[in-house]
Amino acid sequence: MTPETGLIKGPDRKQRCWWGADSEDYRAYHDDEWGQPVADDQRLFEKICLEGFQAGLSWLTILRKRENFRRAFRNFDFHKVARFAQRDVDRLLQDAGIVRHRGKIESTINNAKRARELEKEFGSLAAYFWQFEPPKGERPAHLDRAALSSLAKTPTSIALSKDLKKRGWSFVGPTTAYAFMQAMGLVNDHLEGCHARRRIATARGAFSPPSKA
Repeated sequence: MTPETGLIKGPDRKQRCWWGADSEDYRAYHDDEWGQPVADDQRLFEKICLEGFQAGLSWLTILRKRENFRRAFRNFDFHKVARFAQRDVDRLLQDAGIVRHRGKIESTINNAKRARELEKEFGSLAAYFWQFEPPKGERPAHLDRAALSSLAKTPTSIALSKDLKKRGWSFVGPTTAYAFMQAMGLVNDHLEGCHARRRIATARGAFSPPSKA
């Protein structure tokens, strides 16, 4: 990594954010997903739940289990997950393909119920989350080190976390909220010089944030 820029060259010689070249899984995620603006409610719900599962773990661990999580949680259709019962918790605790943490599993079911409430109030999860798109220029300090780490949070991610918690969500601290915002395109935190930064900027420029119904 170049300390001055936070960039690293992958095996294809492309410059990437320092974390995005360590493995093929990370390169694909960095290049094709991270920072792309998302308005699909299931993808938004999936991501914020997986960020909760990541707490205390690496994102690579979760990324490599993502398809297992999708099978276990009905592709993160929050209408279906909200109907999960104790038997589903017991089933998931036996599923070696996911992170078998009772609190995080029960949190996902709880958050699915809370997601239905947001959908009823705002028309979609997208309309709710995109109202927290931060003002231009709001970034955590030392982003080259903070991306995908427990250091990254901003005033807006703190506000999102507080509002979600007030609404009964769990495992949604301010660093989790900021990681969600980075991944779902509410901010473009690809570093200057990263080959993906301009493409993400273009995608964000063409994106119309959904509004409350």
